[in-house]
Amino acid sequence: MSVVSMKALLESGVHFGHRTQKWHPAMKPYIFTERNGIHIIDLQKTSKAIQQAYNLVRDTVAEGGTVLFIGTKRQAQETVQAEAIRCGMPYVTVRWLGGMLTNWRTIRQRINELEKLERMRDKGEFGRLTKKEALVLHRKIERLEILLGGVRQMVRLPELVFVVDVHREATAIHEANLLNIPVIAMVDTNCDPTHVDYVIPSNDDAIRAIKLVVSKIADAAIEGKALRKELPEEGLVSLPTIEEEELSDEELLGEATLAKISGRIKAPLDEAVFGEPDEDVYDIDWGTEDDEEEERLRARASREDEDFEDLDEDEE
Repeated sequence: MSVVSMKALLESGVHFGHRTQKWHPAMKPYIFTERNGIHIIDLQKTSKAIQQAYNLVRDTVAEGGTVLFIGTKRQAQETVQAEAIRCGMPYVTVRWLGGMLTNWRTIRQRINELEKLERMRDKGEFGRLTKKEALVLHRKIERLEILLGGVRQMVRLPELVFVVDVHREATAIHEANLLNIPVIAMVDTNCDPTHVDYVIPSNDDAIRAIKLVVSKIADAAIEGKALRKELPEEGLVSLPTIEEEELSDEELLGEATLAKISGRIKAPLDEAVFGEPDEDVYDIDWGTEDDEEEERLRARASREDEDFEDLDEDEE
């Protein structure tokens, strides 16, 4: 018996594709007919595809694997985040950062940095800095949490990637392909399914359609966890942790900051907050300020970003 009924697919509008002028020829096998200039998706194939994806996710999670949920389009953000949290899986809903998979070690360093800054904040160490310096670090924490909050508990690369919009998440799919990570995706009639391992032909614009499909993938993950012999008490999944050094205080903020926190010196803003720039990690642009010190801060961040993709570049 299929995990989703034909009635549910119809009521959610999963069968509505795009206008015939916008179709991608590679989606022809998944198109049932044309009606009023709109392609109608074959729901029999959609139902089978959802069942196949469900079984794959369930079995993968049962063996201790993770599924990375990706949906950065406006219609999908809330649903993807809610369902990923419900099943305890990592997710990306704000923006895909280039290298999030192919340069995972660097992303992991940024997550370690976020956690270190949060510990410093919780211990009240920011109170020993000037208001401006503390504000800069608070903004950095907020920005890192927005960008990396959904994957901060992911200790290694995922075993599967689930994508809502193939066209919008092309970079994520490309990275998964490079690393031979299987991709499950909702693919509309205007998208190229070539680089997707498990195609779920579906309307990827309607909120109800997205909720239906994403919820089934989340249900599969929950069932997979229930099949494990030993359930993790909390967190994402029971996985071995990767061996890597945790960044020390000196590596994270520099000796100047530590000295300033302990009250030994009065260092300039840029040196006290950041120490020597680390060429192996990304940096974040924290916004605009009018004074000269903030200008120097932005200039330093700009120089560091020349060798890596800018985390703060707005999507077109």
